[in-house]
Amino acid sequence: MEGLIWGGAAISVAGLAGLLWCIFKVASAKRAGLSEDELREAVKRVVPINMAALFLSVIGLMMVILGIFLA
Repeated sequence: MEGLIWGGAAISVAGLAGLLWCIFKVASAKRAGLSEDELREAVKRVVPINMAALFLSVIGLMMVILGIFLA
């Protein structure tokens, strides 16, 4: 069960890194002074990555909780 906990923690950290990347990507697009349409397109490109990173974080946390529960 220890492997499940540490594996879940690693997956959760990977998801968190993806979420941080998305935040910095959108913030840099806002700072670039893009037009409304260009900014919308930049955000549209980041949304699938953001959802995947959020999914990874949730799955990782579920693995940690399951590992603690089963230990």
